[in-house]
Amino acid sequence: MTDSTAFDWRSFLLKWSGEWADSLPESETRDADDEAARQARWLGFPPASEEWIAAMEERLGRQLPPSYREFLKVSDGWRNAGGFVWLLAGTGDARWHNNESGLADMYAEHLDEDSGPEERREADLWRRGLQLDVESDVTYVLMDPEDVDDDGEWAVYTWSSWRAEPPERHANFLAFMRDMHREFHSLGARQGDTGPAFANDTTRELDARGEEARLAALGGGWEQAEKALDEAKGYSRPRAAGLGDQIRRLLGKTYMVHFEDLVTDPRYTPDLLPPLVAEHARHTNWDDATLRFQLRGADDELMSLAFETLDQVRNSTYRYTPAGPFGEAVARARELARWGGSDAAWRTLMDALPLWEPLGPDHLAPLAWVADPVLGQLLTPERGRELLSTPRAGRTGTPPSPAADLDPGGLAWLAEPDRGNNRTSYRFVLVEGVHPEELLGRLTDAGGNGDGDAHGADAVLNAPMTLWDARHTSTADQREFSSYDDRALVAVGRAGTDWSFAFDDRPAPFHRPRFVSPAATAGVGTRAVVVWSGLRPGHRKPFFHLSMAEDGAERYAFTYEGGEIRRSGEIPEALEPTRFFGDLAEGAAAEAERPLLEAVTREFGTSLPRHALTSGRLHTFTTRSWTRPPGQGETYTVVRRDPPPAHRTTGGHP
Repeated sequence: MTDSTAFDWRSFLLKWSGEWADSLPESETRDADDEAARQARWLGFPPASEEWIAAMEERLGRQLPPSYREFLKVSDGWRNAGGFVWLLAGTGDARWHNNESGLADMYAEHLDEDSGPEERREADLWRRGLQLDVESDVTYVLMDPEDVDDDGEWAVYTWSSWRAEPPERHANFLAFMRDMHREFHSLGARQGDTGPAFANDTTRELDARGEEARLAALGGGWEQAEKALDEAKGYSRPRAAGLGDQIRRLLGKTYMVHFEDLVTDPRYTPDLLPPLVAEHARHTNWDDATLRFQLRGADDELMSLAFETLDQVRNSTYRYTPAGPFGEAVARARELARWGGSDAAWRTLMDALPLWEPLGPDHLAPLAWVADPVLGQLLTPERGRELLSTPRAGRTGTPPSPAADLDPGGLAWLAEPDRGNNRTSYRFVLVEGVHPEELLGRLTDAGGNGDGDAHGADAVLNAPMTLWDARHTSTADQREFSSYDDRALVAVGRAGTDWSFAFDDRPAPFHRPRFVSPAATAGVGTRAVVVWSGLRPGHRKPFFHLSMAEDGAERYAFTYEGGEIRRSGEIPEALEPTRFFGDLAEGAAAEAERPLLEAVTREFGTSLPRHALTSGRLHTFTTRSWTRPPGQGETYTVVRRDPPPAHRTTGGHP
């Protein structure tokens, strides 16, 4: 016995019939048959006998699938299956479609030599399908005798011309009828004030489960809550979509996440509007007018706030600033994150989560932080699950195991291929005992006051952004390009407990005769280390440079290039270059990269934050040149470009 044959059809159909009858306004049935069904509280017909079913199978030349057969034994047909099929066939009306609609020809027109088996099966459905719709709103219901599961069930396909979508597949006839019952509920829940209140045993049961799901979610039981809310959403129960969307968003799911029914509630708008707007901003090809669709029911004041928030998100000026002790923890986490401490920032947020206060009973978790340009990069699906699994808002339970850190520590991760394998060269400066903000004064001629040098516009600490965005912005604003100048665009942050870093992931080509290490100027009053690596394939001469300066003077350095090592000063044994390059075979220089980075990590106790550098947002600035000025007789090229002409623009939003 399968699930479909064991199903209690009579109870299900009686329940559906009663709910349908109670949902209708007096005397507003479609016809006399529907009025009789309303009064009888029965949408079905008398049961089909075994003889009738056998005769039908003989007429069709096929044995019927189990769930449809069991249905016929209870009701020989059905009225109002969902909102658009007014009469469903019983034993006398079911028939092979045989392309009566001509849709097989229409689908065949789109087939070509590249069309796959599924596309061809879809086109042939209209020739082989068993048609069950008798009266409908241009909606076809076909059972497919070639789409059969292990229990002998035929898949059911529905298609409506006005939906402009491919046929929808239902696993079997029972699944189809359940979906139609769900559709009836979904339409009934939206009828508003046009009829009697849409309330019945199903809605009351779903709403009770929804409330249980809400409490379970706050207690950390998000998985069972998500399932219950998804079921309620399918029946268009109020709040179900908005509650479920909060869970989905923290799991990294953003498609059709609109926080329906809640985002327009003034209690929840401050926390739900920013993530909705941030997702809109991420899709640069979306028309801003679509925000009005996502915020259905919003008044002018809310739409004005939405567009204001959209501008903040696009300009990276939005800040998540909740009140109270949790807000204080958020501020600390943001400070950690903006200097590369992604893991410490996340732990700060999670430690403070029990202090978070919901804005109302339907607020399941803090969400607006995902729109903050600095905090939002902390979210991963694993971390989202950790947050959702943590009891909050006064609920108790066992806290989850912490999500794994995103940063491996040390420097050796730089030797691993990046996504796209684009990082073949990189360079960085490490400075001991200074705040990352102080690097601006040590690596530029701005003196740390932001006044600038000859390139003063560049000698400022830019707002946190991704390295890709920083490069794009820098190049777009740059007006002068020189063949001798090598000013690095660097991201800055903390490189462990006592060090700060400046990192360039797309350096210019290395030219040893003109290279000047910035270690000495960066190390005034402290220690500074410079590393520039280009050991991977793609460089004419593989190279690696390391220099260390203390109190403004270079103490030691070495440069490996093309098999030759140049050195100065007393190099510590742990960093002795012959240990890494002495026995390498020709063309194997890349094998030295990881051991070298591991040695630098041990020698200075530093690390670089992988997540912040590859996926996060950090402050950036442009350094002074890493090359000496041209000497006597040396030629170079300078290209200057005029700024683009100003265009008259108009502001505002639709």
